[in-house]
Amino acid sequence: MSPDWLIFIYVLSLLAGLSSAAVYYELRSRRFEPVPTEDNVFRCEKCAFVYTDDADVDCSRCPQCGGMNEAVDF
Repeated sequence: MSPDWLIFIYVLSLLAGLSSAAVYYELRSRRFEPVPTEDNVFRCEKCAFVYTDDADVDCSRCPQCGGMNEAVDF
């Protein structure tokens, strides 16, 4: 075998190992990250309680004091 061929195989094996590690850690991080929800975030104007409700709700009743609130836009 020529030295060029050995260097090529060495570099190729290193790149394959790094690629495999990157794919492994990407799949692992996806498994443990929380799934994003489409819920709206609300902040009560009376008691300042922050809570979420379904995405199809424009106004929601506060679970702490019962006041009606509109969704917060970020």
